[in-house]
Amino acid sequence: MKAIIVGGGKVGYYLFKTLKDREYDITLIERNSAVCEKIASEIQGNIICGDGTDFDVLKDAGIEETEMVAAVTGKDEENLVICQIAKSSFDVKKTIARINNPKNRPIFKSLGVDRTVCSTEVIANLIEWQLAEDKLKVIQTLNRGEMILAEGIVSPSSPCCGKTISSLDLPYECVIVSILRGDRVIFPKGGIEIKNGDKLIIMTVVESKKVVERCILGE
Repeated sequence: MKAIIVGGGKVGYYLFKTLKDREYDITLIERNSAVCEKIASEIQGNIICGDGTDFDVLKDAGIEETEMVAAVTGKDEENLVICQIAKSSFDVKKTIARINNPKNRPIFKSLGVDRTVCSTEVIANLIEWQLAEDKLKVIQTLNRGEMILAEGIVSPSSPCCGKTISSLDLPYECVIVSILRGDRVIFPKGGIEIKNGDKLIIMTVVESKKVVERCILGE
C-alpha cells in the first residue's frame, strides 16, 4: 500500500514511524524544515518539506499513485482542505483526517472525508463512560471511537427479558454479539430467548448507545 501522511507533529511522526516499521510505502509531508530535518535524522524514509495543500508538493509525493492520504496536522481546516484536494483532484480512494474539535466531525463527513479521528472525543467519551452509572457498560471502543462494544445484565424488569432476539425492536446499527449465561457462551440466533441474569455483549455506534440501553435494559 502506498500512502501519504501530511503533518510531522507527534501524531504524524509516530504514524510515519509505525507504518515504516511495518514496511508500507509511506511519504511524509511537513512544511517546517527544522521538523523535517529532525525526523529525517531519526527515521529513514521519504520526507518532503512543503505545504500539503500545494498541488506540486502532492505530486512530488506521488499522490497520483497513492491509495490513501492521512491529514494529521494540528489544524482542522487544513486537514479538511488536504482531504478534499486528494479526493476531488487526484481521486484518492481513502482519506483520513485528524480533527481536534469534535463539533467538526459532521462537516468533514458531509464534505466526503472517509474517516475522521478525534482523540479529544474518544478520551472524553471514555471518561464519561467510566464515571457514568449506566446499565450498559462500555468495555471497548472500535473504529476510531465511532463504535462501542458494551455489556449489560438482564433483570426481570428489563424490556428484553423473556423475549426472543428476533422480536426485539433494536436500532439498525446494533448487534447482540453474544450471551453469557452462567458458564455458557451462547451465540445469538433469532429464536433464542433472553433470560433473567443473562449478560449481553452488544456492538453499536456511539450515537445509539442510549437508545439501545432503553430498548434492552430499560430506564
